Amino acid sequence: MTEAATLLRPADATSLIAGMGARARAAAQVLAATPTADKARALTEAARAIRVQADAIIAANAKDVARAQANGLTAAMIDRLTLNPARVEGMAAGLDAVAGLPDPVGRMIDETSRPNGLVLQRVRVPLGVIGIIYESRPNVTADAGALSLMSGNACILRGGSEATDSNRAIHAAMAEGLRAAGLPEDAIQLVPTTDRAAVGAMLAAQGLIDIIVPRGGKSLVARVQDEARVPVLAHLDGIVHLYIDGAADPAKALPLAVNAKMRRTGICGATETLLIDRAYADPAPILGALIDAGCEVRGDAAAQTLDPRINPASDADWDCEYLDSIVSVALVDGVAGAMAHIARHSSHHTDAIVTEDQPTADRFLTGVDSAIVMHNASTQFADGGEFGLGAEIGISTGRLHARGPVALEGLTTYKWLVRGSGQLRP
Repeated sequence: MTEAATLLRPADATSLIAGMGARARAAAQVLAATPTADKARALTEAARAIRVQADAIIAANAKDVARAQANGLTAAMIDRLTLNPARVEGMAAGLDAVAGLPDPVGRMIDETSRPNGLVLQRVRVPLGVIGIIYESRPNVTADAGALSLMSGNACILRGGSEATDSNRAIHAAMAEGLRAAGLPEDAIQLVPTTDRAAVGAMLAAQGLIDIIVPRGGKSLVARVQDEARVPVLAHLDGIVHLYIDGAADPAKALPLAVNAKMRRTGICGATETLLIDRAYADPAPILGALIDAGCEVRGDAAAQTLDPRINPASDADWDCEYLDSIVSVALVDGVAGAMAHIARHSSHHTDAIVTEDQPTADRFLTGVDSAIVMHNASTQFADGGEFGLGAEIGISTGRLHARGPVALEGLTTYKWLVRGSGQLRP
């Protein structure tokens, strides 16, 4: 099917995904028994292909960026969409990194012996077929394909219409890597239409797709969570907090606040709310540095007294994922006040504390219920690559199966192996 088939009838979308799912299931059975070295070779060959085809990938991406600009996409969306030589090399390096990670498949989690002589083992196995639905970020084509492959899973990728040309160019390099390693190309498939009916068919593909991973805006993730008939691994919002305690070192607090917000505003680990202890000696330089860096600061009444350039915050600001150069600021009564604010407004993604008081840090780290909780570090480190995972397929804010950056181990489950010597149950 070609992109000319822009609009699909529901039956056609169901048929398309059913065919892809069946091929993916067959490929997954092959991958589950594929040696680590062969999976790694496929990824290193795909990395080589990305480097060789870098100019073509960037040229394809330029078409997507031009369309995005013509369609009025936000600066944050265009930033996520844009590829340059450094980002293309980052994709290739990411594939090499995943290829060098320990293979979780077949790893024994634990082993116990029963009084009757039975030996029980829990061993990691692939999930099977993973569906990834994503917007804007063409690097997900490489990252998701790599993590799925190395964890022994087949994947079906459905990228957003804004990155159509980029995704196709990157997928072609991934397919080249699979061929070079003698692995089935159906292990990494790209849905060949941008019709949203294909998304609906993926969400309903029980028995064909084992888990769905959405990566994109709030409306996409909400739709997936509302409509999916297969398990979903996702986060809906990245309402990330940075709390500056009264015992924070100003030499750390100011650059951490600026970096956590402004390094890249369009990523889910960017700080959206800055909380400052009323006991902190001089918060004004921090807020001034953010404003001078081009950030709009929206503050509560107490924060507004610190700099005339601060705009008033509305109730909605405390629950907003800006993904832009905007931050909300509130002054709070110590770590208890910060934790109470976070409990009311956090999306359980990433929250951080800046303090030199270890007991206060421990209280925050233990008491904040988020997938990632940090001490004296920028929230922009909320990333699988920065965690040493090679890459991530997404960040999970749920409490079941996997939490935080999800990489190889998070894409496996386990089965029980029971070894006996003829035992009969009385």
